[in-house]
Amino acid sequence: MKIMRPLGAVGIVASAALVLAACGSDPAANSGSGSNSSAPAATGTAQVDCGGKSPLSGEGSTAQNNAVEIFKQQYGKKCQGQQVNYTASGSGKGIAQFNASQADFGGTDSPAKDADLEAATKRCGAPAWNIPLVVGPVAVGYHLSGVDKLTLTPQVVAKIFNGGIKNWNDPAIKAVKGNESLSLPDKPIQVVSRSDESGTTDNFQKYLGAAAKDVWTQGAGKKFNGGVGNGAQGSNGVASTVKSQDGAITYVEGAFAKDGVTAALIDSGSGGVALSAENVAKSLDAAKFAHEGSNDLALDLNAIYSSNVPGAYPLLLTTYELVCSKYSNPDVAKAIKAFLTVSATEGQQPLSAKGYVPIPQSLQDKVLTAVKAIS
Repeated sequence: MKIMRPLGAVGIVASAALVLAACGSDPAANSGSGSNSSAPAATGTAQVDCGGKSPLSGEGSTAQNNAVEIFKQQYGKKCQGQQVNYTASGSGKGIAQFNASQADFGGTDSPAKDADLEAATKRCGAPAWNIPLVVGPVAVGYHLSGVDKLTLTPQVVAKIFNGGIKNWNDPAIKAVKGNESLSLPDKPIQVVSRSDESGTTDNFQKYLGAAAKDVWTQGAGKKFNGGVGNGAQGSNGVASTVKSQDGAITYVEGAFAKDGVTAALIDSGSGGVALSAENVAKSLDAAKFAHEGSNDLALDLNAIYSSNVPGAYPLLLTTYELVCSKYSNPDVAKAIKAFLTVSATEGQQPLSAKGYVPIPQSLQDKVLTAVKAIS
């Protein structure tokens, strides 16, 4: 499936690359490492049947919180008087609250599956679906005085986050191409992870398991398994902690890699690649669906995580809204359909200003088909 395409009147390469550069990437490093290909723009609007429950309730992913704020604004403009209350408490809690019927939809940074999806289906009395609405890069974000451009390989990242590399002047960091001239201090590496259950953690650990499988044997999951460092609550929490500690490093959504948190370049075997919208889009070329032919639109990102496509930034996540294919309350179904439709259309183009990559035409088509099927 090809999903490296622009949305709306402005392509993601033109509109989002500048934003993501401000989020800690190096514009000079971006030049020449992405693709300038284009395709017909995605639909910016769609017919919306407003009404139903107000306010809708949602809970979960902190990574998508800024995006949901945009979705809510656009929804309110399209459907006057309709509101959504969203609590950014982390993906694990979002799924739990949805499955306990305490939220109309759950926000999660990795698709609900296995026991969680079974519980969601039981809650709905019908299949539950993962609907992807937000794509964003994950930064290996660090704060190290005097070092504003650092390149890391997946193997080195894995060793840092499982305790195999403990100091910034470790020869393994210095040996990475691009770091030869850096003056790396004799300073302990302060690993900062998410203390709450998080889809970002799950995606990060899946990435390490795919890209550095010989080093990262700790597995995946919403809880950090590295066994080193300290935890902080939510995306804002880890970013704030890194900003305040010279020598700290974390994994966090690209939009939070700014103002004292610098995103490392990732070298998957073809040279260091900066975090930028263009480079993320190039990685998305390899994306496939976990359930082809279904309206459960969970993406299989393993091919992206383990790839070494030149100029492609492979560390990314997709956030999903976990919804019922059929709601017992028709007012909830009506409002959910309207909210998701607006989010997938008018809600996408403004996302680039918050460091996200708007969903492309091919994915938008599938999202709108799934949303239309909700009853």
